[in-house]
Amino acid sequence: MKKTANIVKYLLLLAVSVFLMVYALRSINFAAVKTELSQANFFWISVTLLLSVAGYVSRAIRWRMQYAPVGYQPSFWQVYHAQMVGYLANVVLPRAGEVIRCTILRRTAGVPVNVSLGTVITERILDLVILVSCIGATFLIEFDRLNEFFLKIFSDKYQGLQQNLQTLYLLVGVVLLGTLFVVWYIYKNISRLQHNRHFQKVSLFVIGLWQGIFSIRRMDQKGQFLLHTVFIWLSYYLTSYLAFFVLPGTSQLSWQAGMTIFVMGGIGMSAPVQGGIGVYHILVRTALLLYAVPLDKGMAYALIVHATGAILVVVLGVISLIASLASKKKEAVLVEQPA
Repeated sequence: MKKTANIVKYLLLLAVSVFLMVYALRSINFAAVKTELSQANFFWISVTLLLSVAGYVSRAIRWRMQYAPVGYQPSFWQVYHAQMVGYLANVVLPRAGEVIRCTILRRTAGVPVNVSLGTVITERILDLVILVSCIGATFLIEFDRLNEFFLKIFSDKYQGLQQNLQTLYLLVGVVLLGTLFVVWYIYKNISRLQHNRHFQKVSLFVIGLWQGIFSIRRMDQKGQFLLHTVFIWLSYYLTSYLAFFVLPGTSQLSWQAGMTIFVMGGIGMSAPVQGGIGVYHILVRTALLLYAVPLDKGMAYALIVHATGAILVVVLGVISLIASLASKKKEAVLVEQPA
């Protein structure tokens, strides 16, 4: 039953992606898009792909750094291959890649899934904070262009929220009361629950998850972790900006425009659909209109950037999947944790 529900969910998400892609392509002059794409500069495509690879390597190094404080030492390649298999999975199954890469690392390096999930949660929270910060910085830099654009989006959301405010309050209240009840029940029955086999398993899982989440706090190499974080997001920005030079229709755009496309693309890729398909294209082509880039040329840019990035992920992900499946299954080796 659960398997059927998951299949239905992913088919629905795929249908949403297809619908959004069809919507993004409406009113597009395909001949003009084809002409624009035929003039693509492959040198700049290569540069952006190399930057993407460098970002993946840096992210793998950063993820590996999170394991030392919790007593595990997977190799770089074990972490890198698990990461890329996760990205490959996200192309097909949105958000499933986060769990799958933890499962792969459990097989190849013996790291418990709950510990890995904790590190991934920390990573995702950090990414969200940085993305929101980049959105804020971009809004300040390009205030005149983006003011009306963002206000329209958020005013529509705010009006919808106001209409459902009572429902929202009720939902928050139910969640809070439910949480308080669970905490109270565990507190009152802790002695009995400690002897319960299922409670012991859940407790161990939560403890490992908690250790992974707070791995950064106990990290010795915080400076290197920060440098990798900066490089990862700089590589994302440069990939968006340098991709302007791939096509003649966007080659004249400024670094400020690069910031706008970078954050719009980031929002699009964060959408819970397969590989950001459709959402990325709509947001990017719409944002490029703010810089007087015609719809057809904007769509050509979105198509080539998204397609080359997706192909790179698929190629690297398949290689990593083969490498992970070929490696022998290993048990966890817990090293002495730093005091």
